[in-house]
Amino acid sequence: MRREVQITTPDGTAAATVHLPDGEGPWPGVVMFPDAFGFRETFREMGDTLAASGFVTLVPDLYYRSPGWAPFDPATAFGDPDERARLGALMGSLIDDPGRVIADVHAYVDFLLALPEVDGAAVGTTGYCMGGWISLTAAGELGAKIAAAASFHGGKLAVEDDPVSPHLAAGRISATVYVAGAEEDDSFTPEQADLLDRALTDAGVEHTVEFYSARHGFAVRDNATHDAAAEARHWGALGTLYGGTLLKS
Repeated sequence: MRREVQITTPDGTAAATVHLPDGEGPWPGVVMFPDAFGFRETFREMGDTLAASGFVTLVPDLYYRSPGWAPFDPATAFGDPDERARLGALMGSLIDDPGRVIADVHAYVDFLLALPEVDGAAVGTTGYCMGGWISLTAAGELGAKIAAAASFHGGKLAVEDDPVSPHLAAGRISATVYVAGAEEDDSFTPEQADLLDRALTDAGVEHTVEFYSARHGFAVRDNATHDAAAEARHWGALGTLYGGTLLKS
């Protein structure tokens, strides 16, 4: 079951959907951060899928500060100069101001934990593309409130000269971390993967960092690079991650 909700943040009100499993709760909670193309039906369907596995899933509109923004068509967004510029501006409104992201993730997680349908004192996160960066940023910011954090074809997760790179917060991460990169993805290279792995290892964070044999965008069904086998693998990885953390907390 889906429920439309409004979440109060320091900068306004974010629309979101809550996706509930069938049966009697409460259940563990997960925040699902969309990719750069934003809050849309594809991600609501993904929220339904995760809820069917037994997790209350919150999918927020990351671009709520730009009310009335029009949904992007992933097939054409990068090929149309105007759409590419609009997409870049919306992405930049978050990536270039991490304080906004930090304020938002606090609001999203606190909202989810306060729901009567949600059990436990910690939640999971998962994110895609830009959302993967947000997922790991949340893990470093919220500490024990995040029990498991995943990133799928996320970018800029371990950039040596970036002061807000998530790997720098490894020492503050309490979550078990799962990262799946894509092939030939300049936003998350093998060098970044090595740096992230070293940072998490040195911090004593339980983690997996690996690459799927698929292109950036593999887990999201409306992306031109969607890969059905990689998507299925990603759902399996989430089930294993959350089953070993959220269902035990």
